[in-house]
Amino acid sequence: MKINAYFFIRPFKSLLFVLALIFVSCGNEEDDEIITPKPRAYFRITFPEKEYVKYDSVCPFTFEIPTYSKMENDKNPSAEPCWLNLNFPKFNGTLHLSYKPINNNAKAYFEDTYTLASKHQIKASGIEEHLFNNDSLKVYGLMYEIEGNAASSVQFYLTDSTKHFLRGALYFNSVPNIDSIAPVIAFIKKDIYHLIETFKWKSQSGILIPAAKAMKKK
Repeated sequence: MKINAYFFIRPFKSLLFVLALIFVSCGNEEDDEIITPKPRAYFRITFPEKEYVKYDSVCPFTFEIPTYSKMENDKNPSAEPCWLNLNFPKFNGTLHLSYKPINNNAKAYFEDTYTLASKHQIKASGIEEHLFNNDSLKVYGLMYEIEGNAASSVQFYLTDSTKHFLRGALYFNSVPNIDSIAPVIAFIKKDIYHLIETFKWKSQSGILIPAAKAMKKK
């Protein structure tokens, strides 16, 4: 009697096929576990201890800056005297400071500051204003804290309303991402407050006039 081997091989092939499916299925489950997306994480930032030194120059003001920062003159060809850049190399950020003498044009400087801060409203999730006011010393100021993925997170001005006007703006040399730089902004913001609290105008006689330390939230 002739036996057809096909009837023996066919069930064996079916068994191999089923086992192969099981093996592939198990392998896919392991792969799925490996490639499962994980929450986005950022590098841990180590912040230096806060220490300050006095900054003084031929400009009509003085204040304290962090030891981990570096003050440089603005090298832009259109920069005016007493335009300065307070660099934070570790954080890739710069506080741009621009001084202007007032010659019956203080209102124009106020409007320019407001316009420059408002330009960031497109990317900002909110803007908070903090007012500095000391009538007895004739020192006034206003800070804009710009929330969200704006190019500049902090802007401010200080003035005596008659002779001097100083504007500051904090920028980072990278694409703004509030999730990654929020701790850095909070850290540098304390340095900006310290700058303002230690800020002093120089009078014509060379005597330093202390700036307002009290802050009032608007």
